[in-house]
Amino acid sequence: MQTLKLLSAFFKVNVQMSLAYRADTVVNILLNLMWLGWELLSLNIIFNNTETLGGWGLGELIALLGVFRLVNTMMIALIWPNTEKFNQSIRDGSMDYTILQPVNSMFLVTFSRITVWRIWDLVLAVVLIVVGVNMSASVTSAAQILTFILLSLSGMIVIYSLWIVLIALTFWFVKFDNNVTILQALMDAGRYPATVYPAWLRVIVTFIIPIAVATTIPLQALRGELSVIQVLTFLGVSVLSFLIATRVWKTGLKQYSGASS
Repeated sequence: MQTLKLLSAFFKVNVQMSLAYRADTVVNILLNLMWLGWELLSLNIIFNNTETLGGWGLGELIALLGVFRLVNTMMIALIWPNTEKFNQSIRDGSMDYTILQPVNSMFLVTFSRITVWRIWDLVLAVVLIVVGVNMSASVTSAAQILTFILLSLSGMIVIYSLWIVLIALTFWFVKFDNNVTILQALMDAGRYPATVYPAWLRVIVTFIIPIAVATTIPLQALRGELSVIQVLTFLGVSVLSFLIATRVWKTGLKQYSGASS
């Protein structure tokens, strides 16, 4: 209950901040629609010259774009703004106030800043997924849809856990400002299925910087390409990654010396 109240409070504060710059919000939404149009145009150009891309059809690529935008929304709405704030708080000592709060510090660092207007992206992402699945004309069962949802959530947990580990390194290396640069740079790889990339890059986006786990893998489940063991493995990986991230975070907190040092 306390967590929900805090989330509600954070959301209200960030809504008020967004409403203070209404024109910026409208412009950002329009720019977002423009980029979506460009992404769809790019896919259309590609499929004017081929029927499949890495074994995936146009409808499946549109659905994949929707999943990518779901993950990307989490990154832009939560991870990027809170990364900047967290790095600054470590340097100037204001992290003290976060640690002293009677709430989980990892939770506060994650949700203190929310780019509220990005909720619009979530709507667009769901629309793209539904349209893409319908265009692919593939028969999907309730079990496949449920697996898709679970793997999408687990993929986001993996990305989130990686982020926590990367920013936690700032506890040891205070000037480690570019802690999520690699994650940000490889994010665009999630726009396309991992099968289109060479083997070495496929390994990177699946196991090292697991963008594909959050984008390609859920769609593979929707296509019926994953076995029960594979699904359970990916779900287990998300749980394990979160536990590791939590442990790294707690260990990093012990290294934090505060503003008085």
